[in-house]
Parts: sequence; structure tokens; C-alpha cells
Amino acid sequence: MIQHDRSGEHPRGDLGQLVLLVLFLALWALDSFVFGFSTALAGAVPLFVRLPIAAVLIVIAGTLAQKAHVVFHIPAGGPRLMTGGVFRFVRHPMYLGALLSYVAFVLATLSLLSLAFLAVVFLFYNFIASFEERSLAARCGREYLDYKASVPKWLPRLRPRPRS
Repeated sequence: MIQHDRSGEHPRGDLGQLVLLVLFLALWALDSFVFGFSTALAGAVPLFVRLPIAAVLIVIAGTLAQKAHVVFHIPAGGPRLMTGGVFRFVRHPMYLGALLSYVAFVLATLSLLSLAFLAVVFLFYNFIASFEERSLAARCGREYLDYKASVPKWLPRLRPRPRS
């Protein structure tokens, strides 16, 4: 049985993310630039269309990661649940940013093998996000459950939830 650590993060979350990133990049590079097993669709959508969209996704991903980084700072009054900023739109902005980066790579070369592996990556991120949510619910109780009920896990709302 896996035990919760004090941070609320899955104990193998960082290692899992690193391993999946390395595997994804290896698969993406080999399929996109060496073997081309599943990149036949790349000819259907011109590179000048795909690359700007991928670049926008990378910028959004970086912005989400940068704006969500505040979760690692403990305010003067002690630890508290972060519900402002990007956390008003989505519960896991850093993980969403990482996933958008993967999507950008897939879009850049339209590697279907990479897209299939992205499904595995998403399942892992969903698993560790759910783990962290259980930890937050245990630690913060009703405050987190109310937040969870009003803010989506993955697909951001266009309008933020009202501040409480």
C-alpha cells in the first residue's frame, strides 16, 4: 500500500512524470523523424498551420505552470488552500500545462503513436491528481470539497468561479 507523504503528492509522481516524459519524447522523435510509422497525416495539415498552434499551446502551458507555481509557497499565515489565480479556472493547472505541452509535440508532427502514448500519460496524470485530491480532502475537509465541486479538474471554465 502506498502511503501519503506530508506534501500530499504521490510518492512516485515525480519519477513517473520523468519516465513518461523520456519515453514519450523517445517515441515521438523516433516516429516523427526516423521511422515515420504513424505520421502520414502530417502531409494533410501544413506545417505552417501546425507549428503556430503548437507554439501557442507551449505558451499556454508555460503560463499555467508559472501562474500555478505559487502552490509551492507557504504564505505568512501558514499553509492554506489555493483557490485564486489560475486555480479559479482549473484544479490542476500545472498538470494541465504539462499535458498541453505533450499535445503540442503531437500536433507538431501528427504522430499517431505519440497521440496513443499521450493517453497513457493522461491516465497517469489523472491518477496522481486524484491521489492529491484525496489528500487535500482529508487535510482541508469541506473547504476542499466545496472547491472541488465548483472548479473543474481538467477543462478550464471560461469564466472563473466567484471568489468566496
